[in-house]
Amino acid sequence: MPTARPGPNLSRIATSLGVSVATVSNALSGKGRVSEQLAERIREHAAELGYVPSQAARALRTGRSGVIGLVLPDIANPLFPKLAQAIEFAATSAGYGVLIADSRGNITAQTEAINRLVERGVEGLVIVPRRATRISAASCPVAVIDTASTPGNTVAADHWQGGRDIADHLAELGHKRILVIGNNPESNVQNDRVGGIRSGLRPDMHSSTLWIERLEREHGTGCTLGLAEKVREGYTAFAALSDLQALRALTELQRDGIAVPDMASVTGFDDLIFSPVITPGLTTVAMDMATIADIAISSLLKTIQTSGSREGMLVGADTDRVPMQLIIRQSSGPIAPGNGDPTKVDPAKRASQTETS
Repeated sequence: MPTARPGPNLSRIATSLGVSVATVSNALSGKGRVSEQLAERIREHAAELGYVPSQAARALRTGRSGVIGLVLPDIANPLFPKLAQAIEFAATSAGYGVLIADSRGNITAQTEAINRLVERGVEGLVIVPRRATRISAASCPVAVIDTASTPGNTVAADHWQGGRDIADHLAELGHKRILVIGNNPESNVQNDRVGGIRSGLRPDMHSSTLWIERLEREHGTGCTLGLAEKVREGYTAFAALSDLQALRALTELQRDGIAVPDMASVTGFDDLIFSPVITPGLTTVAMDMATIADIAISSLLKTIQTSGSREGMLVGADTDRVPMQLIIRQSSGPIAPGNGDPTKVDPAKRASQTETS
């Protein structure tokens, strides 16, 4: 069985051109005294031979790994692979690789993930903290992506502004009573979104908040949210603090024969992959992942290059706030006259809506 031919190394390139290995190394690294004409000739020949520089050798030579670490709170949540992709693209564009760790929503696992990546020689870290935790400096530069209300962050989506935009949208549609649906009151991100919604309410509007984790502790995981009863009480809009919770609300309303958006509107946050394709399409607020990733990576690399990769520090004294974008789809609309009470829905119509939802 034939063996694979090894790729070209510095020695082969040097022999082919009749120069020293040191000259080839200096030409490819941009260091040392090599004429520009010879350096260009060496680079062209290396490219022709398919030479790929060894990252391990470069790390030994420079003391830099060319790798950053990314710690996420829950890779199973469809929001975070989207962010990871944006971070990886920004890092790759800057010539860096990325190692990813999942803290699985656990504080101890988060600390272990940070330490494990540092031990593997990353030059810096981008961390999305587990909810209600703050990141202290590690033994390398750290960029934190969290909500702007948490001190010490590098960059954040403007969750408060996103919530205010949702409130403005629902107000323009004529909604007066809004039920905000969140997952956990300990989440700084979700609390900022609640604050933004409340700040955007007009004097004739009212809101209350339902926290799903509290409800499930009392009634069990996956329990009904009781949204049909809320419609009977006069709520006409359900502003979920994530698209996952919005999908749960939408499913429950349709199951109970409540037409969306004719009888109740539903909105979300994050613009997850399913949000445009469900029926009706979900009105939501999207984060600008590309801009967030670019700011996090550029701030981190600037710190690495100016202060050294082993110097532990948090990157960014003042959080960069990146505006969120309201995306209006079919799940939100004005309430049709006389359609605010599900008890008035014709039983045949209710059955038809249930079957098609």
